[in-house]
Amino acid sequence: MKKYISVLVTIVLTSLLLVGCSGQSSEPQPKAEETAKAPQVESIKISYVKLPLNVPSIVEKKLNLFEKEFGKDGIQVTFPEITEGPKMTAALAGGSLDFCNALGGTSAILAAANGVDLKIIGMYSRAPKAFTIMTKNPQIKSVADLKGKKVAGPKGTILHQLLLASLQQNNLKPEEVEYINMPIPSAVSAMQAGNVDAALIAGPAVPQALQSGARILTTGEGLLDATIVIAVSGDFLEKHPELVKRYLQVHQESLRYMQENPEEVYRLAAEETGISLGDVKQMYDWYDFNPAITEKDLIDLEKTQEFLIQNEMLTNKVDIKSLIADIKA
Repeated sequence: MKKYISVLVTIVLTSLLLVGCSGQSSEPQPKAEETAKAPQVESIKISYVKLPLNVPSIVEKKLNLFEKEFGKDGIQVTFPEITEGPKMTAALAGGSLDFCNALGGTSAILAAANGVDLKIIGMYSRAPKAFTIMTKNPQIKSVADLKGKKVAGPKGTILHQLLLASLQQNNLKPEEVEYINMPIPSAVSAMQAGNVDAALIAGPAVPQALQSGARILTTGEGLLDATIVIAVSGDFLEKHPELVKRYLQVHQESLRYMQENPEEVYRLAAEETGISLGDVKQMYDWYDFNPAITEKDLIDLEKTQEFLIQNEMLTNKVDIKSLIADIKA
């Protein structure tokens, strides 16, 4: 019996010792997600696209607005100059970019459909007047006259979408024009040389083409909104929501500066882009930089998705609303 009691006491003491070593307490322990902290951010990478006339980005960069804000926490800000939408979203997916400042709605939808984790946190711009179909052919008076003619411009873009929408408006099918895929500068040169009948032209190339004798057949006004968005890595948003909020606050600051200092802003934009001051002033009025995401914006993004599907550039449809992150700056 003594031996049995001795063994029992040993077991009890051992159990108490193990409980003490485990550090367990009768008080409730915090959940893992409550104690886990996001890693310290050392740098923030923001795409920089100055053309065709991305004035908020120019102001933010020239006035060091992001550096001033995030420098308070010792965070370095860099501005990779990635001007093509697909390359921008690839960089976002690869972790070499955190924010897509001025990303075409087309590129955002295609990326999301292909598994890129991105969230739209605001509208960068809407500029239907900045996207045009132009010609120098005196026989072409309207889009309806493009039947059987050669039209050049970049495929899978807002300009391409404009062409198809304007053809539909004029009861023409896409196959009733000879579409040639080429970049804007090449399309302008081909139009000037008479190798194509019309060109899809946007940005500073529009006033330049006008000065050389070309005419606008139509703009995007009434056909599409030419929606450009601000997007962020979904992972970055999840881990650092406060930094994303501060990002949008800086963007709002740039918009206020633009409103309060128009002449200075025109000068900065002209210097940065190489566009003449007169052309900057003319183009500036084409843009709506209101960052608020409206129901109209969502409808335009839905139209963009339908355009991609109809032209066999997209097969996996995405829920547009699921891409929107409502963040109050």
